[in-house]
Amino acid sequence: MNFKKQIFGFMDMLRFKKMVPTRRQMLAQGDNKPLPQEYRTNTLAQKLHPGYMQVELVAARPLTAAIRELTFKRVDSDAFPFFRAGQYASLQMKIGDSVVSRPYSIVSTPQQALENKLVLAVENAGFVSEYLNKTAKVGDRFVMTEPSGEFHYETLRDSKNIICVAGGSGITPFLSMAGSLADGDESYSMLLFYGARTAAQLAYKAELDALAERCKDLKVVYVLSDEEQPGCEKGFVSVELMKKYTDLTDRTFFLCGPPAMYAFIDKELAPLNLPKKAVHRDAACCHDLPLDKPAVFKLTVHMRDQVYVLDAKENETLLAAMERAGLNAPNKCRAGGCGFCHSKWLSGRYRIADGRDGRREADRKFGFIHPCVTYPLEDMEIDVPVAY
Repeated sequence: MNFKKQIFGFMDMLRFKKMVPTRRQMLAQGDNKPLPQEYRTNTLAQKLHPGYMQVELVAARPLTAAIRELTFKRVDSDAFPFFRAGQYASLQMKIGDSVVSRPYSIVSTPQQALENKLVLAVENAGFVSEYLNKTAKVGDRFVMTEPSGEFHYETLRDSKNIICVAGGSGITPFLSMAGSLADGDESYSMLLFYGARTAAQLAYKAELDALAERCKDLKVVYVLSDEEQPGCEKGFVSVELMKKYTDLTDRTFFLCGPPAMYAFIDKELAPLNLPKKAVHRDAACCHDLPLDKPAVFKLTVHMRDQVYVLDAKENETLLAAMERAGLNAPNKCRAGGCGFCHSKWLSGRYRIADGRDGRREADRKFGFIHPCVTYPLEDMEIDVPVAY
């Protein structure tokens, strides 16, 4: 209620004494219609950010000798959330006694997500990837996180002309970016260099050729290191090769591939003195350290009202140790960047993988860690939230 200050203070007091009766009268005159149980804003937020999703594998096909394409649909909703082309989704499953998950770049487009279709392409290059390549079958169900990640085009940050470099299975996010461009959801001009050892290792070549034919702003250059083929460049993706196809002035670079490719491209781009924001790399998972005889420590894990004591090897991340023990620990990127596995450190020395410490300064100050990139140096104790 708004009061106008009176000349005589006792008039204000009288109004104050009448405040409760006046409010009761106003409430009595109010509408008896019940308040809504759902609000449109909350409904939209739930569609865009469902957290975890229940999905089913509906189709699978080999792309190359080492890469398998997996198509999923949601069984807990009629659509996947709209996302930014280039992002990833983390797929969780149980293999033996272990509860494991891995992030994979999304191949399909944001428009296909609204049609309840999400496609991943998985290279047979690890424990989980081998399971998805050889064992997973149509009809199997998994838990999937909502699409996430910073590896995507940003209008306010990036140049309208982008140069993308893919190595091997690193083609996956660029297929989504090219498809989104062809669908009209993005407005950049995209020059894609796709490198592989041989033509047989080029996944999605037919799809990329069809997209380039359909979209005037997409150009694809295939680069083979170990053989010569018509329509393909021979060698590696160098600055000299890039300059053959475009001017490198005012360009944003997107890189996705193995560490060796990153090291080579970084050396090639160094003379250009590019600002940090001009080069984006898709982060890879943090793997085991190459130690001959890793020590084994005890890891005490608090999860809500439960306490677990398990073995943790010196060369494996705390997250890997928890997954191996069957604990449902939260994670997404497995690269130290997203902070989804953010946990409280209680005791014990540890080390963080080189270049992977994505914690905020406040996390360092108050003792929080990212288990996905943290390795034990002695017995440790941590407090970890439950994934779901």
